[in-house]
Amino acid sequence: MKVNVNVPDELYQQAVEIAKAQHASVDEVIASALAQQMLEWERLRQKAERGSREKFLAVLDKAPDVKRDDYDLM
Repeated sequence: MKVNVNVPDELYQQAVEIAKAQHASVDEVIASALAQQMLEWERLRQKAERGSREKFLAVLDKAPDVKRDDYDLM
């Protein structure tokens, strides 16, 4: 499948440098980076499904109720 995508020049140049170093095409580098990002999004989605607001609040309930320090506000 062919897709046209606009990327910042700096990002494209990084892909070119990686492609040269890996003896690969820029298309292969970009496809690999996209595949890795898609896997990461899927991993985060699965992780989010395991959590819930109730579980989060239960963990917060275990945290001590202490006054925050001034440096915590910076």
